[in-house]
Amino acid sequence: MKRLISLLLILMLILTACTGGTTQEPVDNQPGAEEPAEVGDIAEDGKYASEQVYKYAYAEEITTLNYLVNTTWVDMSVSANLVDTLAQYDKYGVLQPALAESWEVSDDGFEWTFHLRKGVKWVDFEGNEVAETTADDFVSSAKYILTKKNESESANIVYSVIKNAEAYYNEEITDFEQVGVKAVDEYTLVYTLKDPVPYFESMLTYVSFFPVYGPFLEEMGEDFGIANSAILYNGPYLLTEFEPQMQRILTKNNTYWDKDNIFVTELNYKYNKESMALGGELFRRGEVLHAIIPPSNLDEWMNNPELKDKVSPDRLGTYTYFYAFNFDPKFDSEYEPENWKIAVNNSSFRKSIMAAFNRIATMTTEDPYNPEYRIINTITPPNFASQNGLDYTATGNLAALRDAEFYNETDALALKEKAVEELTQAGAKFPVKILMPYNTNSSYWALEAQVAKQQLETLLGTDYIQIALLPHAPTGFLDGTRRAGNYSLMKCNWGPDYADPQTYTDPFRRGGNYNFPEYTTDVDAEGQNLYDVYEGMVNEAKAELIDLTARYEMFADAEAYLINNAFVIPYNVSGGDGYVASYVLPFERPYAPFGIATVTWKGARLLAEPISMDEFNKFQEEWQAARDDALKSAAK
Repeated sequence: MKRLISLLLILMLILTACTGGTTQEPVDNQPGAEEPAEVGDIAEDGKYASEQVYKYAYAEEITTLNYLVNTTWVDMSVSANLVDTLAQYDKYGVLQPALAESWEVSDDGFEWTFHLRKGVKWVDFEGNEVAETTADDFVSSAKYILTKKNESESANIVYSVIKNAEAYYNEEITDFEQVGVKAVDEYTLVYTLKDPVPYFESMLTYVSFFPVYGPFLEEMGEDFGIANSAILYNGPYLLTEFEPQMQRILTKNNTYWDKDNIFVTELNYKYNKESMALGGELFRRGEVLHAIIPPSNLDEWMNNPELKDKVSPDRLGTYTYFYAFNFDPKFDSEYEPENWKIAVNNSSFRKSIMAAFNRIATMTTEDPYNPEYRIINTITPPNFASQNGLDYTATGNLAALRDAEFYNETDALALKEKAVEELTQAGAKFPVKILMPYNTNSSYWALEAQVAKQQLETLLGTDYIQIALLPHAPTGFLDGTRRAGNYSLMKCNWGPDYADPQTYTDPFRRGGNYNFPEYTTDVDAEGQNLYDVYEGMVNEAKAELIDLTARYEMFADAEAYLINNAFVIPYNVSGGDGYVASYVLPFERPYAPFGIATVTWKGARLLAEPISMDEFNKFQEEWQAARDDALKSAAK
């Protein structure tokens, strides 16, 4: 490890001089649960700020307030605070009633009936009452989204699950009465699905299922959403001031049905195109209450006694990263793709790389202060989904992997010896060349690749493997590397589309463009093709739509099979914004590793002092324990 750290310091000096990039571009319950104990006791300690006004500088402006059309993250982060949903996730990730007080699903899983809360008002940006929110508002929303000429970016989410919605969108039918969205009466809404979808509840918090007051939408026409006066509000905040590339101010909606749980009275956003670079300085001057501390400035903060206790990690994200072995190599002949095919289809070879890969050492390039924080042993991250109070990663055969240690020098060398014997008989030649691309836009990815190369070659020997690093420009990066099969071993990532472990199987589907696992010729002890076995396990899990406990266990077993056979090497979960200086305790805001729950401000409060590293770790530990209890309560 000392040798690796020394190498790390040398490489950091070299790459700081040679590269300019600092951030890694992304590679491609039931309602009424019992409320558990609160996280921490900071309210009793008097640590909340007396003035609950949040100040932040932003560089990316929203494109429209028409939440029925646009799905960019910055647009949704505003809309999520202006319009309410049928259900909401609380701070522990348990789905709770919102505009719907209760709901039930038919025995066959096709029909979902929602009973709406009475008296929820639509108001204008000044808070003047316009109408009551009713079931018709969800029908109006669905009809607008599914009308092709409106070009809604969320239409596919709706028509992927709702009966006849795709046919209406494609204009194969013209009568919206045939679509599975019905207002039975003012306060009863029914969605009919085209197939039973066990994760349908989780989709309800997306903008695609937001309501809209039909008469107002019709009155505004193409002007709907062009200004803060061109939408109506039934959520926790009103957009009282909106001057693009100047400011946007969100003010607490005092007509909101759950206003007692809105503590931050104003969200004050000021435009600053240099907000990323200047965020730390703006924070020190008190002009903002939350700022990202980029890695290039982190040492300055951590080594300054006055600033050190004002830095904390950001909450972990939901994108997971893994190193994938490519089973359909399409790279240049100089890297010997045919020889790679022989090697990669040998389990002992893949497992030797997996056992020799020191993930802590490589993660130190991105997070030198707490690299273990982001390391995970699964493709699906912890805290993503649960059944009966049990986290998905603690289900089935994944449970044995959660706390396993993949890095083992003795095992790596034993597997190498076995692989050499087997591959020699198969006609492979040594050393096996391994082509590993990285994005030149990220100095930390470049450094990580250098450390991985040095560490693997040192342990396994250059007589066994030789890693060739392939720097690639950010423009067309994926098209030139992963999607083209132009790699041997590469760091890839994936994020969830809905609240079901099925979403994390998508990169490994037949016909995908991640690591082309269907091309493997590797077989198990019974002579069965490994991918065929995995695919069969996934298809069996997908077919289980009623018993969710069984469904989750089957998906967990399939994921564990993929990892245990070293098709991929799990690496880390995204670190959000990395390190931040902030007066916001993130564990009080709604939580869900999908959708837009995490950008809503319901339940959030501002601290009197910035949260420190130790406080963050303490409250995260308490939150995790409280979440575990909440999931168990919800399961009852």
